[in-house]
Amino acid sequence: MNKRALRLWLAIVAAVVLVPTLLYVVLHRPFPADTTPEGAYKRIARSVAEDDPRGFFAYLETEAQWACFTIHDMRAKASRRVEASYPEPQRTEMLAQYKEMADAADGSHVFALLYRERGWARRLRRDLSGVAKVDTEGDRASVVTAQGTRYPFRRRENGIWGLTIFTAELLADAEKATRDLAVVSAAADDYDRARGAKR
Repeated sequence: MNKRALRLWLAIVAAVVLVPTLLYVVLHRPFPADTTPEGAYKRIARSVAEDDPRGFFAYLETEAQWACFTIHDMRAKASRRVEASYPEPQRTEMLAQYKEMADAADGSHVFALLYRERGWARRLRRDLSGVAKVDTEGDRASVVTAQGTRYPFRRRENGIWGLTIFTAELLADAEKATRDLAVVSAAADDYDRARGAKR
């Protein structure tokens, strides 16, 4: 093989090996650590793009996560009380009202249900452009996108940054679910007493 043919063959081999390797490196470069606001934001943006709200549940602030678990627990307890004590047709009506949240596997499933029900994807998809800058002050940070949208984050106890935009709404839902359980339990007690008195 002459030198020219050898060089051509080496160039082809290099292109076949290097081009896919370079493409892989460019397209699959790792995100910044999720212990940075930018890293948490990028993971959220990827999950939103993939329509996977459970995929970024870990990147909500702790209070929002606990609120989702509380909603699930309160709805499950209320459903059990309704099932055991309510007469028809109230039983069927109340169980239908609580079913989705009560049957959810865990808090991340509750979040996914609310995310879809309330159209939170539209809210996030309006602007998930690249990160222009990050303003950090203590345990709080704002990720500012290229289009100027600010996403607020709070550092969690484990060092991961959590998005805070859903926290107030989720906490209100958890408080309502807790109040509803108290009302359901009081009514269930009344139904149980009335049933006992008829015997």
